[in-house]
Amino acid sequence: MFHSAQNMSGSSGDPGPIPKRWLKCPRKAVKLMGDKFLAFKTPLSDKFDCKVPEECRFPPRMLISSMNSYKVRIGMWIDLTNTDRFYDKDEIRDAYGEDSIKYIKLQCRGHGETPNVEQTNLFINICRKFISSRPLEMIGVHCTHGFNRTGFLLVAFMIEEYNTSVEAALRQFADCRPPGIYKQDYLNELFARYGDVEDTPAAPTLPNWCYEDEDQNDDGDRYVHKNSHRHHHHHHSKSHNDRNSGSRHNRDGGPPAKKPRKDSFVKNPVFMSGVPGVHPIRDQSKMNDILSLIKRMCKFEKLGFPGGQPVSMDIDNMHLLKIKPYRVSWKADGTRYMMLISRETEVYFVDRDNSIFQVDGLKFLMRNSQRHLTNTLLDGEMVIEKVQGTTFPRYLIYDVIQFNGNDVSQKSFFPDRLGIIEKEIIMPRTDAMKKGIIDRSLEPFSVRLKQFYPVSAAASLLGEKFARQLSHEPDGLIFQPSKEPYIAGKCTSVLKWKPASHNSVDFKLCLKKEEGMGIVPRTIPFLYVGGLDVPFSQMKFSSELRPLDGKIIECRFDQSINSWVLMRERTDKSYANSHDTALAVIKSIRSPVTKDYLLSFIETQRFRDEDSEMMPPPPPHMAGGGHHRR
Repeated sequence: MFHSAQNMSGSSGDPGPIPKRWLKCPRKAVKLMGDKFLAFKTPLSDKFDCKVPEECRFPPRMLISSMNSYKVRIGMWIDLTNTDRFYDKDEIRDAYGEDSIKYIKLQCRGHGETPNVEQTNLFINICRKFISSRPLEMIGVHCTHGFNRTGFLLVAFMIEEYNTSVEAALRQFADCRPPGIYKQDYLNELFARYGDVEDTPAAPTLPNWCYEDEDQNDDGDRYVHKNSHRHHHHHHSKSHNDRNSGSRHNRDGGPPAKKPRKDSFVKNPVFMSGVPGVHPIRDQSKMNDILSLIKRMCKFEKLGFPGGQPVSMDIDNMHLLKIKPYRVSWKADGTRYMMLISRETEVYFVDRDNSIFQVDGLKFLMRNSQRHLTNTLLDGEMVIEKVQGTTFPRYLIYDVIQFNGNDVSQKSFFPDRLGIIEKEIIMPRTDAMKKGIIDRSLEPFSVRLKQFYPVSAAASLLGEKFARQLSHEPDGLIFQPSKEPYIAGKCTSVLKWKPASHNSVDFKLCLKKEEGMGIVPRTIPFLYVGGLDVPFSQMKFSSELRPLDGKIIECRFDQSINSWVLMRERTDKSYANSHDTALAVIKSIRSPVTKDYLLSFIETQRFRDEDSEMMPPPPPHMAGGGHHRR
């Protein structure tokens, strides 16, 4: 339940004892949980200074100052302690001046009493609403020591909101706040609510700073608890009643399950507008056969699109540019397609929705031969070039997974896979055009290699001169590791960089009407990610959103109005970005890698490889090569 915390400044005299086990308890978690929550022990106000050695002091301003140094803003502060004597809540509210931290007092007794279902649901609802309205800010949560009550509610949040298993959520908290939840009764209750009691692990060994004092609770108030002993099998009837009345479970009584996402096909797939000679395959059996072949070539056994997916560059992962060689290219707005060259007259595209399209009138001949390529899988994107008022489509190839029946995915990106594209895919077509074997004018679109350059060329790629030479506006960079194999699905070593103003997330938009007695009816645009059934965030309503209800939309976050803003509808996608992707974008917006910082890092700290450094920056005649969007 909510309680109004009294203001400590109104009190006088002795603030009371220091909580047991507090002095040597680590002040805060070693990292954020879920990239959103900071767990910490209760701070103590200056009134405790006479009792706390200087090296152990931890006033509220110390935590806020520490997080500011990491460019992390705490937007909401949740106090779970069962007392109001530790510090003055106004110290929290006034930390950022007028733009205050939201302070929430959610009293949980602790010491043998885990948060009940009502308290848990209240915590989850408070956090859900805050994350939706202020997605760039962090939530600080503390009990007395920041381990058991705090860990319990954070684990419950990850399970309820993000469909994480209880085991995975506990591991995640322990990784952020070692050794994690260390009281057996809390573990028992979590598995009773969200898993199988028989699977409850034994509590970890107590940390060195921790010792038991059973006649005093965690908040320093003395009382006698009738059931102070620990037991492994939980039998608290109130908890079971609470669990049945308030917690979300699947039909088998287990933890909540993520909505299933099967490899399904769009009923009426549409290829990129403005590209002739491409038509959808509608035969279900043929679609399954082609997709299965592509997935086998990629060694991709999961659901979804088998193509490699980059991650957003941030302060943490940009160090990869320092420890291994990379190539770089520019990034702009194209539509992602993998291309399967099965045989002559059988060339196919697969899009992000796994829709299959057949291409008419496009040839790929073998080098020094008029035989057609077979069993070749390429990765790239289709772009619409604009030159002197004329538009024309072009497919830009930036990777190869299988060539003429041979698996080349394990070869290095540079020079091997890029070399195969240039020498075995592009050059034979160019030679055939010169000899009149291929009539370019009869083909539906052109095909080119997407050029990659030494990382030192990044400054040139972002320069105004290079941008003027392009037939489109670049909006970022792609960094590809030179010596690594092709990775299907998410690849954490392939980095995409955009200015913070261009970072975006693909959401599914759902318009919902809020109305009722005493409520002015209004439409709320909720934004969903992945396969989750709870909204990730929301945005301001405008009439332009009405026709986009239920569609996939690309949004950027406008920090000046603290809201997501529509960029465009994603007609090439039927699924929103995953939750992990959305969090990564939020992180890159909150702690951006600026252009100046990136170029300075590349100039002074990049991995220097003699082979890759030999190539010059991109010459002007290569600038029309196109886009690279993964």
